[in-house]
Amino acid sequence: MTRPLKLVRSLPPSPRYAFAGDDAALVDGFRRGDLRARSALYDRYAEHVHRVLYRLIGFHRDLADLHHDVFVRALGSLPTLEDPSALKGWLTMIAVHVARSSITRRKRRSWLWFLPSEELPEVESGAASGEVLDALRATYAVLDALPVEERIAFALRFIDGMELTEVAAACETSLATIKRRLARACARFGAEARKQPVLEAWLDGGTRWGNPSDR
Repeated sequence: MTRPLKLVRSLPPSPRYAFAGDDAALVDGFRRGDLRARSALYDRYAEHVHRVLYRLIGFHRDLADLHHDVFVRALGSLPTLEDPSALKGWLTMIAVHVARSSITRRKRRSWLWFLPSEELPEVESGAASGEVLDALRATYAVLDALPVEERIAFALRFIDGMELTEVAAACETSLATIKRRLARACARFGAEARKQPVLEAWLDGGTRWGNPSDR
């Protein structure tokens, strides 16, 4: 009876639990060549990275490729991370870099940001009504008219719900700069959103971005 129990206890923990909640231990394991660290990194932060990218770029047929790109970049530079406890914010910053590059490329090529309804990928809000999906499309059409840096700040703050300090860190700039970007973004977003009939009800109902105290 004791032998099987001893054998089970001697098995290495699965990647999902190998570095349970400890980012510093995960980074240290990666630096030591522990193969479980790669899987643990993905298991822990895949959903977070996906959410950030989705908030920044909206409906995007290349979302999976961009998600993959974030982790490729992260794995390539993880050994140089100075503060392992800041792993989540560092990944967010990489996601912002990847999204920024994608937005800039698409702006240069004048491509549409959103897809026809029959081509939409499955998203977390799969149960959303047609009205909500129409509003989402219109929202990202408005965001596409904003300068890239203002769009990113607006999306992180008011779509993803990050705190101002988190937005500043993700954009690698000062809190004062982020506040200025948000002020300009809110003004531009409001003006452009008024041109979208599907957004009228949302605007008239009051929005967080329209409240200066939330900036």
